[in-house]
This record gives sequence, structure tokens and C-alpha cells, in this order.
Amino acid sequence: MSGQSLLVPGELSPTRSVPGNIRRPEYVGKPAPTPYSGPEVQTPETVELMRIAGRIAAQAMAEAAKHIEPGVTTDKLDAVAHEFMCDHGAYPSTLGYRGFPKSLCASVNEVICHGIPDSTVLQDGDIVNLDVTAYIGGVHGDNNATYLCGDVDEESKLLVERTREATARAIKAVRPGRQINIIGRVIESYAKRFGYGVVRDFTGHGINSSFHSGLIVPHYDSPHATTVIQPGMTFTIEPMLTLGTHEYDMWEDGWTVVTKDRKRTAQFEHTLVVTDTGADILTLP
Repeated sequence: MSGQSLLVPGELSPTRSVPGNIRRPEYVGKPAPTPYSGPEVQTPETVELMRIAGRIAAQAMAEAAKHIEPGVTTDKLDAVAHEFMCDHGAYPSTLGYRGFPKSLCASVNEVICHGIPDSTVLQDGDIVNLDVTAYIGGVHGDNNATYLCGDVDEESKLLVERTREATARAIKAVRPGRQINIIGRVIESYAKRFGYGVVRDFTGHGINSSFHSGLIVPHYDSPHATTVIQPGMTFTIEPMLTLGTHEYDMWEDGWTVVTKDRKRTAQFEHTLVVTDTGADILTLP
């Protein structure tokens, strides 16, 4: 793996503004969201609204990813996604969520998740995960992907490719009537082939009018994840695989999660709706 130096926090740019005509999620300006008390199974109308939100989130992520190259700051990626979502009438769901200060998460190299975009400059050989969620029509669409920056070493490339494959296999395993732990079982069994760690403490989640509904989707084979999958359920699958341990440390910012051994990590995510025969991806560009 590349011998690059470990990340350190950069400087934050001022908070980006959102046009006043764009609807805000209820949690903006509050310390925490109101707990969700609605159903995990959504109406067809809600699902179609989520498809719109998911498409905008996917397009915003793809637009930001076009700018990934050595010398670009993670703050620049945030600016691109922010502008795209606002231009399409969507609110960047992470902005103001429990105080998060930016419009996407940018997690580089050893950062597992929730990296805050700042003055950090991408280096040749980095891998960077972008996590983008859009809120429009009263619902959220959430996705992420890990990208290569410049000339990336083979070990890191394989980690990224295999994390994408683990996500795809987990999506294919979704079936009504199965318990939700089938998702983690598929991911963990695949990751173990390569000796990868599977992060346990950060999971997939239910999503709808709520950013995080309370439904938990573990990416390891949890005996406690016994919720039965039903048609119309909407949730994310977003495994985080590591080259070493699944254990982590958190930076003083209260958000940035890094692998305890500082080895690299990758992640992919889609928002799904369960159909009568499997799962339909709502976060397609």
C-alpha cells in the first residue's frame, strides 16, 4: 500500500447557503432530528419521490467525482455537490444534520466515514469516498462510492473493487421474507475471503421522510438483526471494508472516524426499496 502520510484535520470554509425557496428537513437548526415514528414500509407515492431524491443525490455525487484529482481540496468537492443539489431544488441532507457543517462527507484513505470536507488536498494515490444525500419532496435519497485519485496502488484498487462487489452481492440477497441479517452475512462471508475487516459500529439504515428511521442494517452477520424484510421497505446498504481491523478511533471533531490501525478503508452505498422479488435501487443517476 502507498506510504503516504496520515491525514490531519484541515481548515473549514464558511457554511454554504441554501436558497430560501428550498424546503429544509425538520432537523435543520436543531441539535437532533425528531425521532421517526412512521412505518418502514412506504407507499408507492413515497417511493417515487425517493427515486427523485436518489437520482439527484447520485448525479450530485457523480458531478463532484469528476473533480477528483491530485491537488483538489475536499472542500471543492463539497462545493460542487452543494451547488448541484441546490440547482435541482434539493437540500443537502448532511448540512446541519446534528450540526454537521458540510453538504457531503469526504472520507480519504484511513477515514471510514463522516469525513468533513475542508482544505485537505487530495494526493496522487489517494482513495476518497463521497457520501451524498439529497432531500426533496419531503424525502431523502442517500448514496456513496469510493473513487481513485491518480495512480493508486494495487492493494487499494482491489479493496475498492471488492467493496463494490460486496455491496452488489448484498443487494442481490435482499428478498421479502428473509431476515435483514442476510445482508451482513453475505458481505462478511465475501470480505473474509480476502482478510478484510468489516466495520460493525456504522451501519445501513432505514430512510424515507427521515434521514435515519431507526431501522438498523448491519454489514456483518449479526444474530440480533432479525427484522423480516417486507415489500415496500426502504433502507440503505453501505458496507465499510478495511485492509486491517474493523476497530476505529474518532477525531476531536466528533465526526471523522478512522481505522484504529490507520489502514485504508472503502465503502459503497445505495438506497433501496424492497420489491416482491428483490430490491430496486433508488440511487441511480
